[in-house]
Amino acid sequence: MKLNRTTLHLISWPAAMLWLIGAIVLWSMANTSFKKDYKNGIIEADAKGYYAYLPAIFIYNDLNFGFFDTIENHTYYNQNLEYNYLRTINGKTVDKYYAGTALCLLPFFLAGHAITLATGLTADGYSYYYTFLVHLGALFYLMLALFGLRKLMRTFIPDEKIIAFVLFAIVFGTNLFYYSVTEFAMSHLYSFTAITWFCYLVRQYFSDHTGKHLVYIALLLGVITLIRPVNLLVVAAVPFLAGSRENLAHGFQYLARQTVHLMWAIIGFLLVIAIQLVIYKISTGSFLVYSYKEEGFKFLHPQIWNFLFSYRKGMFVYTPLLLASFTGFVFLYRMNRFGFYSLLGFLLALVYVFSSWHMWFYGGSFSQRVMVEYYAFFAVLLATALYQIKSRVLKKLFISLVLLLVVFCQIQTYQYRRMQIHWSDMNKEKYWDVFLRVDKL
Repeated sequence: MKLNRTTLHLISWPAAMLWLIGAIVLWSMANTSFKKDYKNGIIEADAKGYYAYLPAIFIYNDLNFGFFDTIENHTYYNQNLEYNYLRTINGKTVDKYYAGTALCLLPFFLAGHAITLATGLTADGYSYYYTFLVHLGALFYLMLALFGLRKLMRTFIPDEKIIAFVLFAIVFGTNLFYYSVTEFAMSHLYSFTAITWFCYLVRQYFSDHTGKHLVYIALLLGVITLIRPVNLLVVAAVPFLAGSRENLAHGFQYLARQTVHLMWAIIGFLLVIAIQLVIYKISTGSFLVYSYKEEGFKFLHPQIWNFLFSYRKGMFVYTPLLLASFTGFVFLYRMNRFGFYSLLGFLLALVYVFSSWHMWFYGGSFSQRVMVEYYAFFAVLLATALYQIKSRVLKKLFISLVLLLVVFCQIQTYQYRRMQIHWSDMNKEKYWDVFLRVDKL
């Protein structure tokens, strides 16, 4: 049988890897979470606030969340998972968190609502099929993100086998796996998806200067902002994504000529972020609200070392694959100084800002969860390193190292899920006491 190009595309290394990753993640979900219900922790902590917009709007018609006491403190009460995501602004109750994650989950929530009504279960927004469908939604967004990541990496390197390997590594060698399978209603997976596609479309725009890409970029930037406003920082990555000073300059020159597309891009961005402003207006009477109140950034006291290397929550301690990916900077420096300095500056800025948050360890979390959304950049670095290492011996050693770090991450993920690695209060003694051990359960 003669294979056409479409058939070859479907059985390419990255395509096969995507199917494999999807199957493994689905199997993991089925074995860890599908049999749970809300009361047993299927939607936890901050995720309760992200999700609450959906039942508030589509079931209770109450953006002041009067159903909180009935749902959280009665029907689905669990003292081990008790968490209040509500704040009082202008004498009105509001959700502390932003609505972007809920927007991403909306189709799956509605599907869960329809199935719940059809099966006669309690249609309160929290019974089994709501969370089951939302969990499947997480798998959908993970696969969508990886498909975009594949396309993004292809703009940097041509080797499909390396791209496939990096897709595997970035899922199973980081906390992305955990935030897809277990705490899937947190915002990070959805930010990862939006930011990855944002990066790819920015690369495309600076390559072909197509006006429609501006509209897609703006809509994605709106979603990114609606999920977590601080992630607007991703615009600082545009110089790196442009590829060179010349591309960056030419891109902005063409931008001035794309008046119609630019207008629609601005309108699209404003319409998306207006969702949150309208919600605040309905719930408090004001368009602009800071729902985090006393929480904020301490830019004069960043905890950079702790953020990266502490036993409590160090990113490179719990996700060392990210540190290994920095090998790519060596080759980037040789090939593209502009790309090297622009990407390094961007990542340093991210670390500075995120480590300046008053709670730099971000409460209950596995590794530094706020960096999950930016894993596309680490994937590009890792792919660059693997592609540019020419020595067979060195390449095999580096691949072996990556595989060891994948296994390391999976062990620590298991330990975290079993509370051997504490969700917030790890220290040196605790860390080494349970290091790579799975027998102390």
